Amino acid sequence: MTYGTADLGDEGAGPKSTLASTVYHQLRDDLLRGVLETESKLRVEWVVSRYGAGASPVREALNRLASEGLLGRHDQRGFFLMPVSAEELEELTRTRCWLEERALRESIAHRTAEWEEQLVLALHRLARAPRRLPEQPSSNNSDWEKLHRAFHRALIAACRSHWLIGFCDQLSDQASRYRLMSQVSPSIERDDLAEHRLIAERTLDGDADGAVEALLSHYRLTATMCIERFAQDAEAKAGPGKASRGRK
Repeated sequence: MTYGTADLGDEGAGPKSTLASTVYHQLRDDLLRGVLETESKLRVEWVVSRYGAGASPVREALNRLASEGLLGRHDQRGFFLMPVSAEELEELTRTRCWLEERALRESIAHRTAEWEEQLVLALHRLARAPRRLPEQPSSNNSDWEKLHRAFHRALIAACRSHWLIGFCDQLSDQASRYRLMSQVSPSIERDDLAEHRLIAERTLDGDADGAVEALLSHYRLTATMCIERFAQDAEAKAGPGKASRGRK
């Protein structure tokens, strides 16, 4: 059995590739990178124009993304981007911590030399990739995003449950929509690479409690930084007059 650092974006590659799967992957990447405006409608005609595909494959791609929870769908009114909120993020983070704690503990309990090698390799590749490109400092490097996803997948790849890995993947997708927000929190400094190294070191040492603590702290810090951004945005929308009246 081989464990998990394969290219997570290769579904639909090769002879089985279809135009619908191409649109699906392009649109999915844009959703996860925060390229599209939150809560905006996604009209089929607009998606056809943006991604250069026909209406039929576009609808197939949109339906697939809606089934995964990355898009919302109104009966007879089309698709829309799912809103983001502090409440949703808190629930998402809590659930992700529950599931990934179990997955990580199971992986450590059923470790193999092959799994350890894959984890070391995933960390090495992540460490060599810049998180942001000089020409695009406000958004993450797409290569870093793939390697980051591969690292977190490698951590839990030996848990012996493809169902659990699949649920963790879905939560990872949802969490990635919030990750860009955590980059602009001015009051909290973090060292991403040091956090990932600590998680990997404790995992490879077989320290399940320590590895879980490091992993969950990693997720919770991201959530805290995102929620701070929500508060900043709310204060900015309220305006200085409303903010000052609220202090009386």
